[in-house]
Amino acid sequence: MDKAHILIQEEVKALKLFLSLFYVIFFLSDILYYYFYPKVEMGDSDIGFPEGGLGFWMYPFMFLLLLIAIYFIKKKNIYIVKYIIFIGYIFIDFIDNIMIYYGTTKPFDSGNAVEPFLFLFSPIFVNKRYFRIVSLGIVGKYAVLGIMLHAPIVIGPIVLCVSFATIAFILLTRFQSYVCTIENMFEEAQQAEKLAVIGKMATTIAHEIRNPLTSLKGFTQMQREKHPEDVEYYNIMVQEIERMNAIVSELMVLGKPKKRHYTLHNIKDILYYVISIVEQTAAQYGITISTMFVKELPSIKCDEKQMKQVFLNIIKNAIESMPGGGNIIVEANRVHGDEVVVSVIDEGCGMEQEKIDKIGEAFYTTKENGTGLGLMVTYKILEEHQGEMEFQSRLGIGTKVNIKLPVGEVN
Repeated sequence: MDKAHILIQEEVKALKLFLSLFYVIFFLSDILYYYFYPKVEMGDSDIGFPEGGLGFWMYPFMFLLLLIAIYFIKKKNIYIVKYIIFIGYIFIDFIDNIMIYYGTTKPFDSGNAVEPFLFLFSPIFVNKRYFRIVSLGIVGKYAVLGIMLHAPIVIGPIVLCVSFATIAFILLTRFQSYVCTIENMFEEAQQAEKLAVIGKMATTIAHEIRNPLTSLKGFTQMQREKHPEDVEYYNIMVQEIERMNAIVSELMVLGKPKKRHYTLHNIKDILYYVISIVEQTAAQYGITISTMFVKELPSIKCDEKQMKQVFLNIIKNAIESMPGGGNIIVEANRVHGDEVVVSVIDEGCGMEQEKIDKIGEAFYTTKENGTGLGLMVTYKILEEHQGEMEFQSRLGIGTKVNIKLPVGEVN
């Protein structure tokens, strides 16, 4: 069952309760006020509806409003129902009051117990727009009636309505906070479940992957000894094999952070190394990679292999987003003296905000043949380094990824 269906079900439940209580309170309030109250009041009082208003016809109009609400519920247009009921009631009540009091000297005496109910029930829908409409609608009704009928007595109901609105706003704020907390807990639980699945998968395949990696590393080292003239390339191959092995280890403990020993490293050296790894691939796509580093950059405490993995993932993603070629700019700056910001700017296809919000979730990917693990591992590594990553993207223009790393010791 998807989230939209669950929300619709909850809205229907709230509407059923709302409609039931609204009409019970509305009719019961009028019966008590117009029929029972005059009988027990001291002195002579007229029993029944006041002259000049809609009188009995108010109830058929309110019943018609209920039929309209039921029609929209059956048509699955449920979110509009609460607005129809409220706006319809305010309009009918306003016309009734104008017909009773306008052009007469009768003292203004109006209102229904359903109005406090509208205030206090509005937080149940957890909708700020509906709450604002209810608050402004009822207060506005009394204000307009006060002006049209020259009745300063409406100040009392207005003050009472503002009091109810304040209580309702506090309840609405608490409800929204509670709902957000529950959603966050649910999302964290889902993420933890996905990480657990990844851990099991990695544990299963780790042995099968590491065996060929070990053999590959051994043969590469042998070739390095036979061909010392190509030692630079073989060194890179060995380091990449070691990094592949580290990735497998990382996946196995992705959901279980472990204590690491960080050492000082020059961020420029890390970036230059990563760029040297991807330059040949970038050239095949017709992509050039340029750098813009400030002259003085402080060293950062980090796990060098992990930090190389972070930047490799980001730059590879930038390359893959530009199948038609273009430019990638890698910037590195020091911000406020206590933070290094590395930015990778591409001219690729860009992303919608909806996709950006999902980046880093387990198994979520925008690539046709992707696994969704790369950026998830990147987020995890940055989290352990007390770093941050943010995306700025526009469709058809490109993406800028900012990686923020603290200067100084990582605890």
